[in-house]
Order: sequence, then structure tokens, then C-alpha cells
Amino acid sequence: MIKKMQLPLQTMNLVLGFMVWVIISALLPFIREDIPVPADRVAILTAIPVVLGSVLRIPLGYYANIVGARVVFIVSFIALLFPVYLISSASTFTHLVIGGLFLGIGGAVFSVGVTSLPKYYAKEKLGLVNGIYGMGNLGTAVTTFAAPVIATQIGWSKTVQLYLVLLLIFAGLNVFLGDRKEVMVRTPIMEQIRGVYKNDKLWYFSLFYFITFGSFVAFTVYLPNFLVTHFELAKVDAGLRTAGFILLATLMRPIGGFLADKFKPLFLLMGVFIGLTVAAILLAFSPSIGLYTVGCLTIAVGAGLGNGIIFKLVPLYFNKQAGIVNGIVSMMGGLGGFFPPLMLSFIHSVTGQYAIGFMALSQVALASFIIVVWMYFQDKLSVSSKVFNSTGQGILVTDPNGKIHAVNPAFTALTGYTEEEVVGRNPSILKSGRQSKDFYTEMWTEIAERGSWQGEIWNRRKNGEEYLELLTINAVKDETGDIIHYVGTFSDITEQAAAGRATARTT
Repeated sequence: MIKKMQLPLQTMNLVLGFMVWVIISALLPFIREDIPVPADRVAILTAIPVVLGSVLRIPLGYYANIVGARVVFIVSFIALLFPVYLISSASTFTHLVIGGLFLGIGGAVFSVGVTSLPKYYAKEKLGLVNGIYGMGNLGTAVTTFAAPVIATQIGWSKTVQLYLVLLLIFAGLNVFLGDRKEVMVRTPIMEQIRGVYKNDKLWYFSLFYFITFGSFVAFTVYLPNFLVTHFELAKVDAGLRTAGFILLATLMRPIGGFLADKFKPLFLLMGVFIGLTVAAILLAFSPSIGLYTVGCLTIAVGAGLGNGIIFKLVPLYFNKQAGIVNGIVSMMGGLGGFFPPLMLSFIHSVTGQYAIGFMALSQVALASFIIVVWMYFQDKLSVSSKVFNSTGQGILVTDPNGKIHAVNPAFTALTGYTEEEVVGRNPSILKSGRQSKDFYTEMWTEIAERGSWQGEIWNRRKNGEEYLELLTINAVKDETGDIIHYVGTFSDITEQAAAGRATARTT
């Protein structure tokens, strides 16, 4: 029963963590009425919670394996009591900065669930499971929508104090409903990092999540204040629109995970980055509120789908190191939410508009699309390579002129010749001399007419031993019909042939 509770419990934990994470950005229009916040420091203040929320994801994901998700969630919620109380009683910009920094713990708990929950489900369901857990992003929508509404009734300070009650309640829920018997993984953190940091896919996934989750966080913290100042919307209206963005992105996350369970994740990710590229270009032209809404909602769909797809990819490529990789990838995503608001604020202060910032997003998304395409075809080549190297049949590939281009390990095992010894030479080095010239003439005539040939042939190993092989030769043609390779596959049938002859003699 406790094990079945972990997905809903940890998802609700993430909802609360994200609710706390964005308190300042959601209530900033109200806070600025009481505490002077210079315009050039608004972006810094809204981005500060993202810093610790990103950096802490690696140790929190690691300790979720060491002591279990239950303990990490309890400690995190108790630790959040301090910054939430400090913000509720803040009277200076410095108070907000200190409190905002430690609010990052709320965002860091994301890596706890993506590390813990895969222990409870089969690999083919992890896309959907991580997608459902990722719906905890909805916490940002809850705060963005509800906090301004409540603040208009009781004031922003008392609104923040309500979160103290929620943190205590959820700390208690984890005490009683958290899994005390979760499987622990105690591999030292540095050993885990050394095992993955040279893998280029780790950094590709980090870049992808930097863009998708970074876009989600950046728009979450940037939209409320931007809509008020740029389009002169009411604060509650701006909060509602931002909540809609968050809700759509959050709902797309499990859909992205589900689709990644059913279809090729990399192919889906191509569509995500094309969508982000087009949407960012649209936003770069500073359109009306209508077109701006279309662009933002497209960003929401792309970011949400991408977030779900990426956390399906991680356990596919990093089965044994999923915990540390989840921490690193999610950290990069969090940092992706830190830099764009600062960049947009700086660009706006210099140029008076946000166009260059959105164009930069479009170009980074386009570059990511190109990388995903490259990874997709690299994977296909990798599969072909694994088949080529692992098959038990000997394989040799020649160019159209008959010079050996490549051989597989089984070729070496069967013939005794290494790849270095045969590449660039003619397969005639294997000839035993038993077949006549007419035999080879008929064989190549059939290949020319039909594109393939199969039959038995005597060849000689490197040590001089003769053996009978079953050989198949196929001509490989390009799109224009020209032959670019010949591929020969063979197996040693000497013993089977001898056994067959012995059986024939006895009968």
C-alpha cells in the first residue's frame, strides 16, 4: 500500500515545492508596493531562487538514493520554513534576496522524485510515471494564480505565512506515508559522476532540458511582471494568464512522457525544437497581445512535451546511473530558468525591447534540433554497428572493385585474419584453390543479374586449414542504382557437411 502511495505523494510534494519556489515572482507586484525594488534588480530578485534550486538538485537526487526520498522531503520542507518566514516579515530588499535564495530548496526537490520513483515501475512505463510526477510543476501555477488573489484580500505578508502551515502538514504526511523501505543505492557521488561525465549524451540532454525546462521557468517568473508593465494588464489578469501558461505546459509533460513510451523519443524531440524555434521568432517581433499569447502557448506546449520526453530518455541511456544523471540534467534545466530573465532584462535595458533575446532562444532551439537529428541517425548507425559486431556469422564488406572495406569480429574468429591484415586486400587471400575459374565466373554473373548469390565454397584460414563455408553475397546499391558495396556473410559448415556425408554412407 505504501509503495502505491509514492507516486501521488511525491507528486504532491513537488507541487508544494514549486508553490514555495515562485512565491516572490508571483507576489512581486504587491511586494514592491511596500519594499523598494529598483527596476534593474527585478530580474535578479526573481531569478535568485532558481540558483539554489538548480545547484541543490544534484545532492538532493544523490541523497534520495542514500537515505530515501522520505527523509529528503521531510528535511527539505522543514528547511523551507526559514526562508518563507523571513520573506513574510521582510522589510528590505536584502531580506528578500536572502529568503529568495533559500526558496531554491523548493525547486531542488524535483530531482528527488525522478530518482526515487523509477524504483517502483517497469522501464517501459517510466516516461508516463516521470511525466505524472513532473506535473508537480503545477505548483507554480497554483501560486501564480492563487497568491495574488489571496493577497488582495489579506495582504502579501499573511499570504506568504499560509505556506508555513502547508510545509508543516506535508512534512507530517511524509513522516507517515513515505516509504521507509525504499531501495537504497550507496555508490559514492564522485564515482557516479566519473562514470557519466565523459558521455556526450549527458551534456546533450542537459542542453535540451536547459532549453525546455528553462523556457518554462523563465516564462513563469518573467510573465507576471512583463504583462503588467508592457501590456498594462491588471495584476490579477497577468497572474491568470501566467497560470494558464503554466497549466498548459504542465499538462503537456505527462503527454510527452506517454508519447515517448509509445514512439521514438528523439523523433518527438525534433518536433518540440522546431515548435520552440517558430514560437520564439514570433515573439521576437513584439506582436500584439493576441499573437503574443499564441507564441507563449506554443512555448508552453513545446516546453511541456520536451520536459516529459527528456526524462524518458535519461533511464534509456543511463540505466545504472539514472540518479546522478537526473540530478545533473535537472540542475541544468533549473539554470536554464536563471539566465534568460537576466538576459532579457539586460537586453531590454540596452535596446528597449526583447526581440534579440527571443531571437537568441530561437537560434539555440534550432541548434538543438540539429543535434537531435544527428543523435537520431547516430543511434541508427550504432544499432547497425552493434549488429555487425555481435553477429555470429562472419561478415566482410568490399568496395565495388572488390577491395575489403571492413570485417567483423566473427570474420577474424573464423578465418584467423585480423581487420588490419585484410582491409584494402582482395578476398582472394581466402581462396583454397578447390573451385575452378568457371565457378567464380558463374557466381559473379548471377550477382550481376540478381544482385545476390548463395552457395557452398571451400576457403582457407590464415593457418592454412581448409574449411567449407555457406556464403551469401549481396550487392548494395545507392539511390541511383550504382553498386557501392558487396557484403558477404558466411558460416563454417565443415562439421555439418562431414556429419551429413557419414550419415549418407551408413544408410
